[in-house]
Amino acid sequence: MPLARPLRDSTVVITGASSGIGTATAYALARSGCRVVLAARTEPALQRVAQGCAELGAQALVVPTDITDPAAVERLAASAVDRFGRIDAWVNNAAVGVVGLFDEIPVTEFRRVLEVDLLGTAYGMRAALPHLAAAGGGVVVNNASVLAEVAMPYQSAYNAAKHGIRGLADTVRQELRLTGRGAISICTVLPAAIDTPFFRHAANHTGRILAPPPPVYPPELVAETIVRLLRRPRREAYAGGAARLIGLQWRLAPALAERALAWYAGRTQLGLAVRPPSAGNVFRPAGEGIPVGGWQGRRRQLIRMTAALGLAAARSAVDTVAAFARQRREVR
Repeated sequence: MPLARPLRDSTVVITGASSGIGTATAYALARSGCRVVLAARTEPALQRVAQGCAELGAQALVVPTDITDPAAVERLAASAVDRFGRIDAWVNNAAVGVVGLFDEIPVTEFRRVLEVDLLGTAYGMRAALPHLAAAGGGVVVNNASVLAEVAMPYQSAYNAAKHGIRGLADTVRQELRLTGRGAISICTVLPAAIDTPFFRHAANHTGRILAPPPPVYPPELVAETIVRLLRRPRREAYAGGAARLIGLQWRLAPALAERALAWYAGRTQLGLAVRPPSAGNVFRPAGEGIPVGGWQGRRRQLIRMTAALGLAAARSAVDTVAAFARQRREVR
């Protein structure tokens, strides 16, 4: 079900609003006339975003929040209702990441990524549901990344959390229907690589500089997708043609797509420059109040990525056929 009232009359809570997709979404909703409630750990960055929303003619409330604290998330919801009277939609967007080999990532950082990305989303949904019901219905949008459907090397914690978000959304959607709360929609957005500060601030244990694998799309593309979901809710929506393509490849030929994406991501997300290990923003906030991360140079054409993945898939297919042939010879 769509929002119970027009978007221009709605109140929307956005977590992770201090940079990247969260900031872009706040501005997109402000242009639509929404009242926005901005949550993240970095208050100065949130104030900067709130000022930008005000310049666009929207009311904005800043609520510094650590979403790993369920009581703090409940206070976020209460603050939104106290200020604007109700909550019509909730966007779970906050996320952190740690990049490195699975068995070399510190356990504390792995756990923190799951706490922020997966449990933070769960706490947001739990806080939002009663208020959306009280408003006569509403929409929850979970930013889950295309890595909720596929997998990428060096991103084990992030992959696990995003897969969990997708499963959580599917389950809650079923429960809402079973309990007569179908006026609340649960949507999942699956973006491709996006030009945000995420890769610059991620914890890094690869020994190399990080970069998003191209093609890299602007954060405004995801923000527009989220706004569309608020107006016309769907179970899932891709943001960026590469996400749709990779998802299709993964469904049609998962083993080959897994090899191809490993080959491609392994050669594009790690740069040549050396970097010492860092916990990034996993434990300390680093919001900048800006949507972009400075990766415009990696916004390559989709056809180049398609050709690279196609080459990788072809190589994987040759390897698979060769392995099968060797097995047959050994059996004989």
